[in-house]
Amino acid sequence: MLALAVTLSGTALAQGAVPSVVRKVSLDTLKGAWVRPDGGYRIEIGNIAANGGLDATYFNPNRLPFEKAHATLADGTLRAAFELRAGGYNGSTYELTYDPGSDQLKGIYYQAVMKQKFDVYFVRK
Repeated sequence: MLALAVTLSGTALAQGAVPSVVRKVSLDTLKGAWVRPDGGYRIEIGNIAANGGLDATYFNPNRLPFEKAHATLADGTLRAAFELRAGGYNGSTYELTYDPGSDQLKGIYYQAVMKQKFDVYFVRK
């Protein structure tokens, strides 16, 4: 009989396989620099308020302030939402979810000027 192990994500592992590292997730997990590999766009997150407010800045490649930046942690899912108003972005947003298995932020970028959505991800720098 083949023994199986199940990771927290529900993925079955063959006997002898090593499960992926399970990271403890908190709002502080978001702190640091995140880079979008498809264009070098960068989000830097500093302080995080108790209410989830983020001290965050966007770089493309020049520094642009976020109009809004907020994070939530509910039922083990860490999400971050950002809105840009400066530099011609006119309401473009990122809606991202932290993936602890890959240590990435993944989600949707809404480009408001073009009215288009794109699947994107950011890796920790």
